Amino acid sequence: MSFARVAALHLLWLLPLVLVGLVLDARRRARDLERLADTHLLARLTGEVRPGVRFLRGACVLLGLGLLIVALAGPRWGAHYEEVSRKGVDIMLVFDVSPSMLVEDVKPTRLERARREVLDFLTVIRGDRVGLVAFSGAAFVQCPLTLDYEALSMFLGQLEPGLIPVTGTDLGEAIDTAIGAFDDKEATDKVLLLITDGEDNEGKGMEAAARARAKGVKIFVFGIGQTEGGPVPAEKGGFAEDEQGRIVLSRLDEAGLERIASISGGRYVRAVTGDLDLDLVYFAGIKSRTQDRELASGKIQVAEERFAPFVGLALVLLLLEGLLRERTRPGAGPRAGRPS
Repeated sequence: MSFARVAALHLLWLLPLVLVGLVLDARRRARDLERLADTHLLARLTGEVRPGVRFLRGACVLLGLGLLIVALAGPRWGAHYEEVSRKGVDIMLVFDVSPSMLVEDVKPTRLERARREVLDFLTVIRGDRVGLVAFSGAAFVQCPLTLDYEALSMFLGQLEPGLIPVTGTDLGEAIDTAIGAFDDKEATDKVLLLITDGEDNEGKGMEAAARARAKGVKIFVFGIGQTEGGPVPAEKGGFAEDEQGRIVLSRLDEAGLERIASISGGRYVRAVTGDLDLDLVYFAGIKSRTQDRELASGKIQVAEERFAPFVGLALVLLLLEGLLRERTRPGAGPRAGRPS
């Protein structure tokens, strides 16, 4: 047997308190009655106490409350099979982990802000398979398409610039790698969500976007950072410098990202304050330009809810407690003889 709400079983700790309350209440009532009349006269007026019945009434109350608490916890045993299906689209997250993503023009950094917003994004989507590609100067599939968003969140937590040893920002390879991660045999609509500051060092992003369009893959771009840019942190502290000793600045390339999105039939969204606009990217973007298709179907095992017997037995016990009389009938004792 298992429980749907195990935490509710902690309420069973209230039963000892109820027992103490019942004992104290019985003693209080006994003291109050003793003040009214002599013990023998009291027995004639109210009847004699039957300890066994009093104990049985208390047991009915405690057991009934215990059964109601168990029912609240959602007991389950046995199972049945249900036919289920999920509909959605295939979304491949293409996440930039190049050193420029450590720029702090978006707090705390471009990388950390993007990671947080994508985690929020995963709480909004429903029924879509999502995968993850990390890239800088090279690109790798970190997580294949899955409906397990919790597992995907774990991979997101591991994204750091040191994850990929090849430095730079190769948008072309990132897009091609993400396209290759889709299953061409699936008829579902396919989407890339490119998360980057837009500096395409290799200049191959436009060509890859055209290949994506040819395969029916739409690219939605989330540009993170500021157009005025910021200094790129160096590995050993301070800021990175070019060959002339000047501090390297990384600027958001909005124009290039907009063209990539436009070529593939997608949409570009800029995070002005570092917030990913989920309505624009998902609802007004991806969902408005794609069609949900069945992603998975089959039978799943569903546990049977078994709270009803516990509730029924609890009600019987509480009803029985109300019917039991813990005292005999008044005046049932021996009668006095008639005067001669």
